[in-house]
Amino acid sequence: MGSSRFPGKPMYKINEIPMIEHVYKNVTKNNKFEAFVATCDNEIYNHIESINGNAVYTSISHERASDRCAEALLEIEKKEKKKFDIVVMVQGDEPMVNEEMIEESSSPLIIDKNIFVSNLYSEIKTKEELEDRNCIKVVHDNNLNALYFSRQPIPYQKSLSSSLPKKQVCVISFQRDFLLKYIDLLETPLEKSESVDMMRVLEHGYKVKLIKTNYQSFAVDTKDDIKKVEKFLIN
Repeated sequence: MGSSRFPGKPMYKINEIPMIEHVYKNVTKNNKFEAFVATCDNEIYNHIESINGNAVYTSISHERASDRCAEALLEIEKKEKKKFDIVVMVQGDEPMVNEEMIEESSSPLIIDKNIFVSNLYSEIKTKEELEDRNCIKVVHDNNLNALYFSRQPIPYQKSLSSSLPKKQVCVISFQRDFLLKYIDLLETPLEKSESVDMMRVLEHGYKVKLIKTNYQSFAVDTKDDIKKVEKFLIN
């Protein structure tokens, strides 16, 4: 709720429904997973409870969503007295996420236990999106392992080509034990500079597997994004 760019963002209404409710209901359509909202805010917690959803309180001090997710995992496992195998982290400002995207992100980890982290990506198709610092760009190697995430336009190009720019879509899957390892890794310089969770993984020498999604998704970072998302949610 204390977002510096958009205070109160998770509870801002999109088509008369709070954004966090859109995200939660979309995620819970995938009945292979249990869904929880991890929050440090009473307003969010109480709203999710009011719609018979699952919420868990986490610390107010987290800088990264992955750290918050790890804390929530341990609280949930303690409460439910069981361990989970895979954790799919969905940002609360991704109201266009759907159940198929959960499947796309998690399936590689189910098939191959040597993949510790997977992150969805999609194409960047406009100059405005390429230059938007809130749109996180990613470049990868020939095996679709991430090389770098940046808020700056990467890679350098003389003209916009839809075959080159990629954007991070914040549906990220972790093997359970690696998520807990993540919180023991020290914060890294590029993670802090870019303010991107996945840079901590890369800087410590681990891989982030990128999975392409053809579903269109726009994160809500500012109030200007609301109208764009509303149009797609109506359609």
